[in-house]
Amino acid sequence: MPSPHRQPASAPRRPWRSFACAALLLLAPACRGLGKYTWVDDYQEKPPPVDSAYRIAAGDLLNIRVWNQESLTTQARVREDGRISLLFLDDVEAAGHTPAMLSQQIQTRLKDYINHPVVTVALEMARPIKVTMVGEVNRIGPLEIEPGASVLEALAGAGGFTEYAHKDRIFVMRQEEGAELERIRFRYDDLIHAEGRAPAFRLRPGDVVVVE
Repeated sequence: MPSPHRQPASAPRRPWRSFACAALLLLAPACRGLGKYTWVDDYQEKPPPVDSAYRIAAGDLLNIRVWNQESLTTQARVREDGRISLLFLDDVEAAGHTPAMLSQQIQTRLKDYINHPVVTVALEMARPIKVTMVGEVNRIGPLEIEPGASVLEALAGAGGFTEYAHKDRIFVMRQEEGAELERIRFRYDDLIHAEGRAPAFRLRPGDVVVVE
């Protein structure tokens, strides 16, 4: 005979929360507590490398000007194979070069077609960068943002917070080359009220934004 006492219904499972905890366990002990972190106001970013010139990558939009040759002046998007297509030259390897290096390469190859070519290459629009959103946001997973985007812009791109979010427990997980994983903490109020160093913090490719 069935028991008259009904068992309480279990709370609905949220699979994305399991995903969030799994990701955090790989990166830091966040699911077991706040763990080790650095407030953004105390975070010291590494200085840029000596060779900090911009390197062209797939997805960049380039402005290529050839002096006194309007037919050769154009905009070109760097393809996934790292190349661009130009009149006379067909495919030109662009990814990995600085704009100055690419200018010199195009200039050298154009000498077969015109006298004394003068070429300038400028970055018209940089490719988006990718970060990962984890935890109590409405859209978790990879997110493409504009270069130089802030934490606030990334949160907006992820659809904002869920109802379970702690708005003073926003973290950026960052791995600097040759350094330990950093866990940088933010308060939402500091971000929206432009207080301290939080609003000026800029995300980088590979950063993981976690909301607990």
